[in-house]
Amino acid sequence: MSEHSRGEEPTTPAGGDEAATTPELVIISGMSGAGRSTAAKCLEDLGWFVVDNLPPALIPTMVDLGARSQGNVARIAVVVDVRGRGFFDSLRESLTDLETKGVTRRIVFLEASDNALVQRFESVRRPHPLQGDGRIVDGIAAERDLLRELRGDADLVIDTSNLNVHELRAKMDAQFAGGDEPELRATVMSFGYKYGLPVDADHVVDCRFLPNPHWVPELRPFTGTSEEVAGYVFNQPGAKEFLDRYAELLQLVAAGYRREGKRYVTIAVGCTGGKHRSVAMSERLARRLAEEGVETVIVHRDMGRE
Repeated sequence: MSEHSRGEEPTTPAGGDEAATTPELVIISGMSGAGRSTAAKCLEDLGWFVVDNLPPALIPTMVDLGARSQGNVARIAVVVDVRGRGFFDSLRESLTDLETKGVTRRIVFLEASDNALVQRFESVRRPHPLQGDGRIVDGIAAERDLLRELRGDADLVIDTSNLNVHELRAKMDAQFAGGDEPELRATVMSFGYKYGLPVDADHVVDCRFLPNPHWVPELRPFTGTSEEVAGYVFNQPGAKEFLDRYAELLQLVAAGYRREGKRYVTIAVGCTGGKHRSVAMSERLARRLAEEGVETVIVHRDMGRE
């Protein structure tokens, strides 16, 4: 089989009268040790045709073959890792080729902290693919540098630092399982600044301008999911106005995301400990988004850590 030349439309299947249907394409990439194989296995279980370690130059060919399969290969997931500058340049060229052909592709990027990655490599007693004669952290730093641009282009970034295999599969299921694909999916995540910023957030909102229920003895044991804490938070000056204005801003952003074909967005809402203010605000914000037709998942990252 010959590869289509750049810019050529996929051919109609031999003997068929209907035009070829371009399959859905997801590219899975990210840091070594962050869970690429688990993410790929999840899509495979959901019925995707998964190709692991396909040379990036062959991705357009794979899409063309899927288009000629008469619907037998309707969804393709390709796992790629970037281990050298030439490899990275080949991937960028393939992505440009797909864009030229009008192929819609989504990039899922698996991320994890340096500490988490070091622990994973040490637990299996394997070197990092890029560490050479150096340390594991040297390989991780080199890979982050190579992947920086691809991470910036990603449609969905998943931080697996604190996820086990089952939790990662649940996140993938939440994004890719089901029938009709929604226009936009949002994850609203509460977090505590004292535990660090979420690395997979597209937007970060700071609720620390509101009085902290932690200093109210009768509220301290509760979380922002309780009516007591939520009532306290939204009775503070500026709380309701903040929610209203930020929800309006997200309407504008969501409209732009839809025009640009972006299907996933993670909104991180933070307070000091991730227990009271950020949780209450996340719950209300997620409710607003759902009312506006955005499929929304709520994650309370740090609730219960105190």
